[in-house]
Amino acid sequence: MILLSHPMGNANVRAIANSLHQTDLLQSFHTSIAAYSGNVWDQLGRLPALNDFRRRAFPEGLKDCTVQYPFGELMRVTANKMGLKKLTAREVGKFSVDAIYRAHDRKVKSYVSRHSQELRAVYAYEDGALDTFIEARKHGLVCIYDLPIAYWETGRQLMMEEAERRPEWAGTLGGGIMDSAEKTERKVKELELADVVVGPGYFVMDSLPEWAAEKKKIVSPFGSPKGTRVKISPGEFNPNRRLRVLFVGSMGQRKGLGDLFEAMRQLDPDRVELVVLGSQLAEPEFYRKEFFGFRYEPTRSHPDVLQLMAECDVFCLPSIVEGRALVMQEAMSQGLPIIITPNTGGQDLVVPGETGFLVPIRSPEAIAEKIDWFLSHREELPRMGAAAAAHAARYTWSSYGGHVASELSAILGSVTV
Repeated sequence: MILLSHPMGNANVRAIANSLHQTDLLQSFHTSIAAYSGNVWDQLGRLPALNDFRRRAFPEGLKDCTVQYPFGELMRVTANKMGLKKLTAREVGKFSVDAIYRAHDRKVKSYVSRHSQELRAVYAYEDGALDTFIEARKHGLVCIYDLPIAYWETGRQLMMEEAERRPEWAGTLGGGIMDSAEKTERKVKELELADVVVGPGYFVMDSLPEWAAEKKKIVSPFGSPKGTRVKISPGEFNPNRRLRVLFVGSMGQRKGLGDLFEAMRQLDPDRVELVVLGSQLAEPEFYRKEFFGFRYEPTRSHPDVLQLMAECDVFCLPSIVEGRALVMQEAMSQGLPIIITPNTGGQDLVVPGETGFLVPIRSPEAIAEKIDWFLSHREELPRMGAAAAAHAARYTWSSYGGHVASELSAILGSVTV
């Protein structure tokens, strides 16, 4: 039986938990806040100010095996809403995301110590696995490590290169480039203790250091969102308006926004429009200085994001470092062909000339070339949009979680720790 641990919970965690439960592999699921029908978090989530709690909903079948540690996360959410930035400051804040992960890890470690006889393995995520794995090793349990983004050394190297290549964008890189030595050392120890590494794509697996090359690996792509496609029908397609290119994500160079801006400067603004939806990582004036002509759209609810996607023509994400950006499949589900880099983790999503195009990282010229191709082949958009939606629909959350569960079942039948 497997203990699954993640302090926040998101779509991929829900899929893993549900698949482990459905295959009778799940002993317990440990998180901070889990909303189930009628429980306190579900009730609080009905209040407008606390509706974020309803995003922590999990399949009802998990209710009886869920162990919750809500205090720290509740304090973090409260501090954020009250603007108490000191309490949530990266790594050092008492209720920072890092602090929540570490506290959660310690609590799960204690549970493992008390319930080791009921377990065969523990499954934990990057930054929240070290103490759990140390305790699991004492009891001869298999340690399963989920790495949703490129390993920190690869990510940091790529971002340091970006800081030199585009120094004006250095302040937007964030993430691993600012991680403390203590945090990166935890990451190293977590991977050292892992018996199995789970990741959403080969970019993540290829980022692992050589000394981890012999670890067992499971690659399973994330699922695409369910729901009705709201893309306009081919009969409503208007080839006469400007081509709308959409970028969705945090507005930094980790996601290649500087390269996209440079590409747009090479194109005719009377023929193409860039729409940017995401959280700003610098002052608005910075972005306008880099490329004045884009249309900014603030963050919004998921249904409204899908609606905006449906109003655009092409999705572009020229990321430098990712794991596997879910937004690619969301855009495809709404009928947008894509222009992406291999480092998005979504290389398998591209059927060249059918669902979109793959471009190298750090190549504004290649991005501009592909956007210009769409400008010259506007009549292909309805066909390629339909192909993109059909291709994205092949990736489901049940297949993502089911593949991981199946592989773990086989591994647990053979691994001796």
